Amino acid sequence: MKSKLLPAVALVTAIATVPVATGAMAASDTATYRQLDKFLDVYNRVKADYVDKVTDDQLMKGAIDGMLAALDPHSSYVDASDFDNLRIQTEGNYGGLGLTVSMEDGAVKVIAPQEDTPAGRAGIKSGDFITHIDGKLIYGGTLDEATAQMRGKPGTKVTLTLIRSGRDKPIVVTLVREVIVQRPVKWEVKGDVGYININTFSEQTGADTRAAIMAIDKSLGHRPLGYVVDLRENGGGLLTQAIEVSDAFLDRGEIVSQRGREKDDIERYFARPGDDAHGLPIIVLTDSGTASASEIVAGALQDHHRALVMGERRSARARCRPCSSSGRAPRCG
Repeated sequence: MKSKLLPAVALVTAIATVPVATGAMAASDTATYRQLDKFLDVYNRVKADYVDKVTDDQLMKGAIDGMLAALDPHSSYVDASDFDNLRIQTEGNYGGLGLTVSMEDGAVKVIAPQEDTPAGRAGIKSGDFITHIDGKLIYGGTLDEATAQMRGKPGTKVTLTLIRSGRDKPIVVTLVREVIVQRPVKWEVKGDVGYININTFSEQTGADTRAAIMAIDKSLGHRPLGYVVDLRENGGGLLTQAIEVSDAFLDRGEIVSQRGREKDDIERYFARPGDDAHGLPIIVLTDSGTASASEIVAGALQDHHRALVMGERRSARARCRPCSSSGRAPRCG
């Protein structure tokens, strides 16, 4: 008799919990609907009464951007245009100047110029602000509008007006657009030291870094005394390639981890056995333009006592997001 009562008691207990759970969910839904009603009230008021006419697309994108910006400086919404720009930066080639730019407080800010491009040869620096394109003020416009004006047919000219910290007067430079080819890794030999310049983290950066190490050995006919890995003016890129580059110089250990909301929601990435650089000394060069994936590499090599990091400090360590800055996806111009 006792054994027959237990299932009945368990069933009653389970049924009794349903109204409690349902009530809690209903209360949560009611609170959510109240907040959404408040949002719609503001949305409709702005659409009806704002001094300029605004579209639903403008308001909705602004609402999404604002919601994500309230979380942290690195979360952002990637629409079709953002995705195309990210694809260009990590995969393709384009006609332009070789600049990676972002939007900061309504102004277009240079994240980094790509080496051996019109922007790099003109001396444009990380942290410069672009105020005019071909004499037209671009402050207050969108990032897409600015990059669209910088890109164009190779061989055509464009004039940029720049504001640089420490300079009293604007800097005006006229550049000729070129086909910007993604060459993420360059190398050379200086004395008996291998110099590897990584300027972006696109799809081939990891493989190109390993190839550079092999090419340096072949050029010398023996292994070098050590390596200099230059990450200056490198605005970042793909997380997968930051892991690949770190792995090229590590034999073991955790490279980077990603943590989520739940305690067990964590992903760890570890180096595989085999150090392509054979344990030789490494110096990593950084500056204010070293961000995102670049900081992951520098941090991983430093944490494992594999490299000496030299250069400028950044105010905050970057998050593992491809090409993120100030909550908006950067653009290539």
